[in-house]
Order: sequence, then structure tokens, then C-alpha cells
Amino acid sequence: MKTRRLKNSICAASISLGLGGVAGDAHGNDQRTAIPVSNTAEKSRFDETVKPIFQRGIPNIPGKIMTAVIVTYPPGGKSAAHTHAPSAFIYAYVLSGAIRSQVDNEPAKIYQVEEGFYEDPGAHHRLSENASTSETARMLVVFVVDPADSPLTVPEK
Repeated sequence: MKTRRLKNSICAASISLGLGGVAGDAHGNDQRTAIPVSNTAEKSRFDETVKPIFQRGIPNIPGKIMTAVIVTYPPGGKSAAHTHAPSAFIYAYVLSGAIRSQVDNEPAKIYQVEEGFYEDPGAHHRLSENASTSETARMLVVFVVDPADSPLTVPEK
């Protein structure tokens, strides 16, 4: 698994809830997925708040859905070390503040606004936190995943 620093992209982060809801088939018809959905932001047992913003079947990739969430960390906030659903490919994009992240055995890096990183399926997200103790940090996290994979994030015990 490689972490890349990218400009002007989208994003992925840690979330301690399963997301889901309405996904479309190849013809644009809405279909229920097996992943539960929440229409409101949820606070985890750690410091992040996760707000689902989009979910849809991918018409030209049968059997995959795309789910997007906004992850907000208060100053000094963090997520537990975690893995994601086995099929999840994730991209994270920093919207505000700065995010410190470490995936697998790569070194920890700080991502600034308009930078992002990805996680391959099966990656271990060892560190995900706000790099600032005085500013809020937000990132857009996009999952491409099998609809039956739930929860999207599994905190380390």
C-alpha cells in the first residue's frame, strides 16, 4: 500500500459507522443496499464527526458503490487506528486545516488543504488526526466498495 500526496483531488478517512442507503443500478433505478445509512453527522467514541453526504451505485462498475463522507476533527482530535471494509478503495482530500495520517508502514505525513491520499483495500490506517491543536480540520472521504461490506470502518481493539 502506498500513500501519495496529491493536489486537487478527493479524500478518505476513518469512520466508525456503517454507511449506506440508496444506490442506483446501471439504469439509474434506485436500489437499497445492505449498508445502513444515517442522514445526520455522528460522533464516534473518539473525536471525529462523520457526516454522510453521498452514496450511489457506479453504473459502469457493476457491484460497486461510491460513498462520500465529511470527516471533521476538532483541534487535537483523532480517530482510532483502524481498517476498512475488505473491498474498500478510499481517497481522502483535505478541505480545511491539516491532517496527519499514517497508512500501513509508510511514514506519517501531514496533508494540507487541497492535498490528499489513498488507501488500498486491506490497508491498516495507523494514524488519522488533526495536525493542529488550535484549528478544526475537515476532509472529504470517498469509498468505492462492495455494497455488502459493512461496516466501512473497523476500529482496532
